[in-house]
Amino acid sequence: MKMLLISFLASLLWVSVPPPTSVYDFTMNDIDDSPVQLSKYKGKVLLIVNTASKCGLTPQYESLQATYEKYQDQGLVILGFPANNFMGQEPAKNSKIKEFCTRKFKVTFPMFSKISVKGKNMHPFYQYLTSKKQNGKVEAPVTWNFQKFLVDKNGKVIQSFAPNQKVTDANVIRAIEKQLKK
Repeated sequence: MKMLLISFLASLLWVSVPPPTSVYDFTMNDIDDSPVQLSKYKGKVLLIVNTASKCGLTPQYESLQATYEKYQDQGLVILGFPANNFMGQEPAKNSKIKEFCTRKFKVTFPMFSKISVKGKNMHPFYQYLTSKKQNGKVEAPVTWNFQKFLVDKNGKVIQSFAPNQKVTDANVIRAIEKQLKK
């Protein structure tokens, strides 16, 4: 009996969680720390952005919000993920980040709890977004705040845009519109 129990416990070590197949396999905490199953966005085009409040690129919140307002009725959802990975440019707690985004930029697109987007503490969600081995399409390590990942209506990563590329750049808009038409 003892050997049977040991064998059973050893077999549990070999059982692994299946790897994610889309962004819909993740549950993330929103800016108020409530869990959100990303599967709620099935059928939507997503633009996922790592953000920071004290960065030279922080004014991009304005164009992100404008783009969200323009395309949300067509199925675009922008998801903001604050991160403090680059020179301590997002030191605040979630409540202060939310207040800053709402007050200064009138952000209404979904914002999530602060996470790590690179390094040894990188969140598994960003491991998926940035690794072609995991997402099957795009190899794009996060290089700075406001890097953008375009995700199709099936939850698959399609493309990454550099941090200094504004969401209003023609090639970004073309890529978003192309996905919205599918």
